[in-house]
Amino acid sequence: MADDNKTPYEVLGVAKTASDAEIKKAYRKLAKELHPDLTGGDAAKADRFKAVSAAYDLLRDAEKRRRYDAGEIDASGQERPQEQYYRQYAENDPSGRYEYEGGFDDLGDLFKNAFRGGGRSRGGFSAGFGEDFSHMKMRGQDLHFHMEISFREAVEGGKKAVTLPEAGRLEITIPAGIEDGQTLRLAGKGGPGANGGAPGDALITISVAEDPVFTRDGDDIHMDLPVSIDEAVLGGPVEVPLPGGRVRLKVPANSSSGRVMRLRGKGVVRANGRAGDLLVTLKVVLPQTEDPALAEAIRKWRAEHSYDARANWEGNRK
Repeated sequence: MADDNKTPYEVLGVAKTASDAEIKKAYRKLAKELHPDLTGGDAAKADRFKAVSAAYDLLRDAEKRRRYDAGEIDASGQERPQEQYYRQYAENDPSGRYEYEGGFDDLGDLFKNAFRGGGRSRGGFSAGFGEDFSHMKMRGQDLHFHMEISFREAVEGGKKAVTLPEAGRLEITIPAGIEDGQTLRLAGKGGPGANGGAPGDALITISVAEDPVFTRDGDDIHMDLPVSIDEAVLGGPVEVPLPGGRVRLKVPANSSSGRVMRLRGKGVVRANGRAGDLLVTLKVVLPQTEDPALAEAIRKWRAEHSYDARANWEGNRK
């Protein structure tokens, strides 16, 4: 595969000094070009998509990225071989061949177990590593993927069809309330095992797309609500959107911009029934065009009811 000898940075086409935002942007651009659901079964693009997903999985994790940059792990996220394992083997007299069922990712642990006398004895070790590995029952690799969902899908959950290189097309369940960065594990949908070993799992990391109206803080949903001058002064009912519907909110009379209205239980609802709140911040919006009648009314009002909007403002103390 063309990406085999590239660093994760090169796979994503970013500099080693790239910010998290730049890395995420590069991944999303490539994912849209290479995702199996969008490329009609193109094998080369499917391979590139796997490489891009693996690179992003490593670089989006601050600790993995630090360890990779320091040379502690390789581009697949695995520990680099330690010479001490081989020295320890030379100094000991292991007497067994070991049947092992773990990830292909865990060869370092295999050596550790062997040198501690772990594993299950199956015969002499003297034939060398090649023969022993050929008889080991090895679990398949866990395969890592990324999937972007909408804000509404994250809040409400539901079903989503995906195509995985090893498992083909299948339907997965998105739990209600899933958060950006959470990972779904699909047991047995990863790489095939060897010598009768179990298949690995597919790990799908969720990216929640930004929404033009809503933001999220835990289980609470936040939004800004534009209100007119008359609604702010006189109050009244206003329809407010939700990720999956609408609700009516009563704006109190004499409301200023920045006032926050809390609608309890209208936030993210978890599977256990726990619900967050919807927090609506009022934003008073003036007419888009100059209104002489409104200006005259305000002048008359100001002459009789003038007040200092900055009387208690902290800026006056600077």
